[in-house]
Amino acid sequence: MTQDDSSPPDRHSWERPGAHEVAPGIHRIPLPLPNDGLKAVNVYAISDGDGLVLIDGGWAMADTTSLLEQALGEIDAKLADIREFLVTHVHRDHYTQAVAVRRLLGSHVSLGEGERTTLDAISAEPNDHQVLELRAAGALEVAAQMAEWQSEGDPADWEYPDRWLSDGLEIALQTRALRVIATPGHTRGHVVFHDSAASTLFAGDHILPHITPSIGVELNRPESPLRDYLRSLRLIRAMPDARLLPAHGPVAPSTHARIEELLKHHDERLTATADAVAQGASTGFEVANRLGWTRRNRRLADMDEFNTMLAVLETMAHLQVLVERGWLARSVDDEIVHFRRI
Repeated sequence: MTQDDSSPPDRHSWERPGAHEVAPGIHRIPLPLPNDGLKAVNVYAISDGDGLVLIDGGWAMADTTSLLEQALGEIDAKLADIREFLVTHVHRDHYTQAVAVRRLLGSHVSLGEGERTTLDAISAEPNDHQVLELRAAGALEVAAQMAEWQSEGDPADWEYPDRWLSDGLEIALQTRALRVIATPGHTRGHVVFHDSAASTLFAGDHILPHITPSIGVELNRPESPLRDYLRSLRLIRAMPDARLLPAHGPVAPSTHARIEELLKHHDERLTATADAVAQGASTGFEVANRLGWTRRNRRLADMDEFNTMLAVLETMAHLQVLVERGWLARSVDDEIVHFRRI
C-alpha cells in the first residue's frame, strides 16, 4: 500500500502499478491500456465493510484481471471481495473488465441508464453511424478506414449491467453514500459519483487533469454532444468544490479549478473553429486540417487513423455548437455538410 501524491513531479508517475491510498478506505489502482497515448486507467477500490466496491473496471485484456488481483493483494483483498462495480461509462477501458470479473465471480455491475442506447447498438447489427458522420464531415478516406476498423470489433466483450443508475440516485454503502450525477457529453450516459461527506468526486472521464475528453465519438451520437458536455461541466461547477479523482491522471485538489480550464479551452476552440470557417474552410474535415491537435499542436495529417477520426468528430461537435449559437449557418450538398459564417 502506498500513499498517493496529488502533485507528482513526473507527469506519468500516476501510471505506476499498485494500490495507492488517496483517502481513508479508498485506493487508486492504475491498470494498463494498450494505446500509445493513454497508458493507464484508474480503478478506485472502496473498502466497504467486509467487501469492496470498485469505481470503474478497466479494459479486459489477457493480464489485467491478474494485475487487478495483485494490486488488491497490497491491501489484503482479493477479487472475490468485489461486491459491485460502479461504472462511469460504457467505454471499453472502463466497462469490459467489470463484465469479465462478473463472469468469473458473479460480482454485480452498475451503469448509467443513459448508456442503454449504446449497449443496444453494440448488441445489434453493425452500426455505421460514425462512418456516416465522417462522410458528412467530408472525411471520406477516414470513413472508409473507420468502416474497416468497426468490422473488427467484438461485441461479446459487452453485456448489460445488473442495474441501471438513474440521475440523483443515492447509493448507500456501509462506509459512505455516493450520489449518481448524470454528466452526458463524453458519452450520452456518463455519470460521476459524488461523496459529499468526504468532498470527493469520482469523475470518470468527465473531468481529466491533463487532457480534454473526446466529444462526439459514439455509436449513436446525440444531437449536440459538446453542448451536453459544457452543460455537464457547469452543473458540477455549481456544486460545492470537491477533490478530483479522475479516470486518467493523478488526483487533483479541485474540480472547480479544472472545470474553469476546460471551459476556457472550449471557448478558445470554438473561436478557432469559427475563424477557420471565416478563412475558407467549409467542411468538418477542412476545419480540422486548419486546427492544431494535442498539446504539441500537431497537424491532422501527422496523426494516426484513430486520432484523426476523434479529431474530425470533435470538430463537428464544435461546429454544431457554433450553429446553435448563431455564429455559423449549415447546409448539405451531396450528403456533405458545409458551414459558413453568418
